[in-house]
Amino acid sequence: MPRTLDLPDKVMRLRAFYARERRVPGYNEMLTLFDYRSKNAVFGLLRRMQAAGYLTKKQGKLAPTGKIAGAIRMLGSVRAGFPSPAEEELLDTLSLDEFLVERPDATFMLKVTGDSMIDAGILPGDIVLVEKGVAPRNNDIVIAQVDGEWTMKYFVKRGKDITLEAANKKYAPIRPRQSLELAGVVRTVIRKFS
Repeated sequence: MPRTLDLPDKVMRLRAFYARERRVPGYNEMLTLFDYRSKNAVFGLLRRMQAAGYLTKKQGKLAPTGKIAGAIRMLGSVRAGFPSPAEEELLDTLSLDEFLVERPDATFMLKVTGDSMIDAGILPGDIVLVEKGVAPRNNDIVIAQVDGEWTMKYFVKRGKDITLEAANKKYAPIRPRQSLELAGVVRTVIRKFS
C-alpha cells in the first residue's frame, strides 16, 4: 500500500534545513531528510513542491521560493487615514528579499551611523540596501568614497560639477578635491522599531 504524502510535514522539514544551511539539500540529503529510500520518491516530492510553489528551477538548479526562504503572509491592506473596518484575508506570501532586492548579486547592506541624512528619513541604526554597478541619477542617495573617506549623501550633478549633499542643515555640501568613487545607490532603508 503506497504511503500518503504529508506535504506540510515535508515542507516544514525543508524550511528547517534551509534556515539552518541556507541552501536546498542535495538529492542524497533529501533521502534522509524526508525519510525516503529511493531517489524516485524524492523526484516525485520535488515535482509536487514545484507545482505548489515551494521550489523553482533557476539555471537548471532547484531554488527555494519565498514560501520556503522566509516568506511572510500578506493579509490585506490597512488605511493610514481614518479608521475603517479591517478584514483579514490571506492575499499571498511574500519574501522580503524578493520584495526589497531586485538584483541580489549586486546588492549589499550597511548599518547607518551618524545623522547627516535624518531629513531624508535615514536614522542612526537603520540598515540601507545598496545596489552597486548602477549610474546614480541626480538626487539619488549614494554611498561614496570622497578623498579617501566613505559617506552617504545625495548625489547632485550640475554640468560636470558633482556635489554630495547631506539631508541635515548642520552639514555643508562636499565637493571632491582629489577623488570620488561611487560604491552604489541606496535603494531601501530598513528600520526596526523595537
